[in-house]
Amino acid sequence: MKKFFYGSILTAILIIIISSVIVSDHSVQASTIPFTDVKETNSHANAIVSLYNEGIITGVTSKTYEPGKSATRGDAALYLANALNLQNSSAPNPGFKDVPTSSKYYKAIAALNKAGVVNGYGDEFRPNATLTRSQLAKMLTIGFELEQSTTTKTKFTDVNKLPDTATKKYIQTLVDYGITKGTTATTFSPNMKLTRAQLATFLYNAIEATSDDFIVIGVE
Repeated sequence: MKKFFYGSILTAILIIIISSVIVSDHSVQASTIPFTDVKETNSHANAIVSLYNEGIITGVTSKTYEPGKSATRGDAALYLANALNLQNSSAPNPGFKDVPTSSKYYKAIAALNKAGVVNGYGDEFRPNATLTRSQLAKMLTIGFELEQSTTTKTKFTDVNKLPDTATKKYIQTLVDYGITKGTTATTFSPNMKLTRAQLATFLYNAIEATSDDFIVIGVE
């Protein structure tokens, strides 16, 4: 009886220790967060802090990240290029009249355009335009060279209604890699504007999914 009792206590202690380690790996302390508008309880906080510390993402100001603000095409291109280490200054000028060589987005957009990850709208890239969740799915699939899904039917009812077969495959690819679970169990909200917080989490999960240590957080 005593052996069983002590054994039970030891097991309980081990569970607590292991649980504490797991929690600490996926949480951030308030003192380590560089932005005043990102709280430690925010499900995207770990992704934001991790990518910021790696120099992949930046704040809107030195003190704020504005996690709820819509992500722009320019920021998505910049952060993705940083994540892929693809700031290639020798990439040819893609000729977008709204992205001059003096733009902070220029090198990223030029490199991604050369790699076939992003395209423009004729002679415009529209860096200040908002980005949708489905558009990012395409950028991540191509940018991280994920093995693209061949299925044209997903678990998301709103994705299955889309007329574009390629978009369905990009989104399913993210599901296959564990990069996303959707906004609900049955919806992905493909046409919803992507927030800066979601952009950070998508990028973080894509990086983790293509690294040796596959641990995703706060999937969207």
